[in-house]
Amino acid sequence: MVWVQPYNPLGSEWLSTVAAALPVVVLLGGLAFAGWSAPRAAAAGLFTAFLVAVGAYGMPWQAAVASAGFGACFGLFPIGWIVFTAVFLYLLTVEAGAFEKVKASVVALSPDRRLQSLLIAFGFGAFLEGAAGFGTPVAISGALLMGAGFPPLYAAGLTLIANTAPVAFGALGTPIVTLAKVTGLPEMVLSAMAGRQLPFFSLIVPAWMVCTMSGWRGLMGVCPAVVVSGGVFAVVQFLVSNYLGPSLTDVLGGVATMVALAVLLRMWRPAETWRFPEELAHEKTKETSVTTTNPRIANPSAAANPTAALGTTHDYTRRELIHAWVPWATLTACIFLWGLPQFRTLADGGAKPRIAAQTPAETTQLAWWQRPNILAGISEFQWPIPFLHQTVQPGEPVASTEVLPKPAIFRFNWLSATGTSIFLASLFAAVWLGITPYRFLRVFLLTLTRLRESLFTIAAMLGLAYLTQFCGSDVTLGLAFTKTGVLYPFFAAMLGWLGVALTGSDTSSNALFGNLQRITAERLGLNPILICAANSTGGVMGKMIDAQSIVVASAATGQRGTEGRILRFVFWHSVVLASLVGLLTFAQATWLTWMVP
Repeated sequence: MVWVQPYNPLGSEWLSTVAAALPVVVLLGGLAFAGWSAPRAAAAGLFTAFLVAVGAYGMPWQAAVASAGFGACFGLFPIGWIVFTAVFLYLLTVEAGAFEKVKASVVALSPDRRLQSLLIAFGFGAFLEGAAGFGTPVAISGALLMGAGFPPLYAAGLTLIANTAPVAFGALGTPIVTLAKVTGLPEMVLSAMAGRQLPFFSLIVPAWMVCTMSGWRGLMGVCPAVVVSGGVFAVVQFLVSNYLGPSLTDVLGGVATMVALAVLLRMWRPAETWRFPEELAHEKTKETSVTTTNPRIANPSAAANPTAALGTTHDYTRRELIHAWVPWATLTACIFLWGLPQFRTLADGGAKPRIAAQTPAETTQLAWWQRPNILAGISEFQWPIPFLHQTVQPGEPVASTEVLPKPAIFRFNWLSATGTSIFLASLFAAVWLGITPYRFLRVFLLTLTRLRESLFTIAAMLGLAYLTQFCGSDVTLGLAFTKTGVLYPFFAAMLGWLGVALTGSDTSSNALFGNLQRITAERLGLNPILICAANSTGGVMGKMIDAQSIVVASAATGQRGTEGRILRFVFWHSVVLASLVGLLTFAQATWLTWMVP
């Protein structure tokens, strides 16, 4: 039996819109005003969505449960699998002590605070965002800046500002991948569109950070480094996102930025080494205090110099540093290989449908990686979702474009999944770093324990997103948003900003609002690629003010209980940058349409 989605189930556009908005209001209201934890808010939003789907929209309860379960499964695989394996690899390098060498190699490149912020918060933070995401760059970069001697407020604030432009391609492109899955739009095209918006802000963010820290005069003193860091990252971000896809954009961009800055610093140094005013005022006092009160310290100047306290490249040989970076280089190679369509097809057992090649002559017409191989039927499984697959059909006005019942097939491609490539890199890292099987298992369980709430939240968020999509409430909201008319491109970016600011994740925001953005764009005659990408690119500017990032930054910099102060530090930066994304989106929808792929 096929159930047709109603988009005005209560007979009133206003009442139906209110009902459709209830799950999002409960979710975001719980996070923003009620002080609920992310898992609690996600569960409450999912439960509300179920009540609305069954009670207001009349969706069969079996289909409602199935759609929520379908979304939750997608949240755990492949999304959760990527998050888990990325964090697992990071914790393995910490367990082996290799990450300390990685930190030292980054911190010791320059004693200038402006250059350190570019290296650690922007370059290294972008790399961490691309490799792991989900709070990892905020925690690590914030702790690094704090350990390097930055004042706690600036260590937290600069890290949050830097963690903007890379977010849409974070965790190996997870936000863009999720956006493509939710909207049904091509992943590569969405990646290309985001790569034609964010590079402008990749040019701006480094200068924005330095100016926030040291003012215009301080910015002028390191203009070459700002131009190199922003320019290199912007170029790599554009090229990789447009021609390779979202997975490696931040990883390669972050690495290229750090390498370019390291090369620059061999040929150029700022005229003066800039430090915070309070740091200069108390430097001599601190050195005297350490020397007289701590005679056991072998090198008192190291205690007075926070950079030395973290270790410098002189503490480790070049061979040791290369040894520490090998696991991350292996990760990059694995992700690049797994990102190739040819390799994915080969790992999935060949092209689909395989039944098309019924004769030897037809088989020889396929490329070697497309031909059925020994992995066929082993490395990939597909299961139609009971009570949901082809049982839900769009109603008017969507039915004019989607006349067939919606498919609902869960694909378990365990070998070609991006998370599997990271796990294999983790296995190599364990062997390379000499981690015993016992320590490997212990770190594995530790990672699972640390991420259990995050994985539950991701599953609940995706469950809510799929439920609203299959019951049709996202269409109801999309029809309401068409009232903004020609100004909608600007508000599309601001909606993404609000979603990330309140959910703490560009991935979650894309899951919640991605399909809504697509429907609204189609209703208004706008390009859905541009509008959906704006949900993600506008959303990245909300990352610096979301509750999760604020709490992580405050904990990493030893400022627990001062989250409000950090929020006030970054709030207007977030609003202004999000508005600029909205203006760019509006321009691309009206005058700069040639920029849309």
